[in-house]
Amino acid sequence: MNVLVVGGAGYIGSHCVRQLLAAGHQPVVLDNLVYGHRAAVPAQVPFYAANLGDAESVKNILRKERIELVMHFAAYCYVGESVHEPLKYYENNVSATLRLLGAMLEVGVKKFVFSSTCATFGVPAKLPITEDTPQAPINPYGQTKLDIEQVLKALAVAKGLSFAAFRYFNAAGASEDGSIGEDHCPETHLIPLAFDAATGRRPALQVFGTDYPTPDGTCQRDYVHVDDLSRAHIAAFPKLAEPGKGHFFNLGTGKPFSVREIIRAVEKVTGLTVPVVEAPRRAGDPPALYADSSKAQRELGWVVKFPDAESIIATAWRWHKARPEGYGDKA
Repeated sequence: MNVLVVGGAGYIGSHCVRQLLAAGHQPVVLDNLVYGHRAAVPAQVPFYAANLGDAESVKNILRKERIELVMHFAAYCYVGESVHEPLKYYENNVSATLRLLGAMLEVGVKKFVFSSTCATFGVPAKLPITEDTPQAPINPYGQTKLDIEQVLKALAVAKGLSFAAFRYFNAAGASEDGSIGEDHCPETHLIPLAFDAATGRRPALQVFGTDYPTPDGTCQRDYVHVDDLSRAHIAAFPKLAEPGKGHFFNLGTGKPFSVREIIRAVEKVTGLTVPVVEAPRRAGDPPALYADSSKAQRELGWVVKFPDAESIIATAWRWHKARPEGYGDKA
């Protein structure tokens, strides 16, 4: 299919573009490059520097490229920033996404794959998290994602939109060939921050909270490789053949790793020491979050290729070791 990847120059979007090519699809990328990187998009892939909320540009691209399906990865996703700048998040993650969906429907494109998040669940009462776990976001980022999930359900009924929404956990890793990887500005993810501390690019890694009710006192999270995420999104395409049907899937390995376990895995993979500074807990950090992804495995035939922390970290280290400055295009 001809697939428009909105946010296709970003971390997850760019990996999905390569998985689309590998699966025989024709991706087209739309990205405003606020957080994305032009160098992350293969040269043979059509690229449009535009905003997802620019409905006229979106309609022109959909028509010109004969788009059959849209994948949306272009959300702002810094939880802390969403608390301090909620309007920024509601404008991009909700308002602009509504304009994207309106443009799609006007042109007649009714297949949609949405990048959602486990942040829609807030602090769950029990683990692992299933698709039926009650959703109660504790920050604007999670709320904006849940808002769009609700819109998608309404559009399925009213307009015949078919969609798949993926609530995934901690995306990590880099492409196996080392050609693309994780380069955020600012960087907030644990694994690249640990690399920076190990290589002296920052003085130390801050560990927020060491008194949680977990085996070693630090938070536990479910790390899932970015290519595994991408393959799941593509596996959902056949589900979208039936008009007006919506599908929700959790994506994670189901095995949580603590902050300390990730640090030890980074040290083992790199052969370097990660200097650590212990800091107080951050508000809103649940002790543990991990997924039950059996629905995706059952219905999509999804198989995790990178099931453990070391295999994920090894791909990330290959990228960061070769490109310590990332793509080199951000201040």
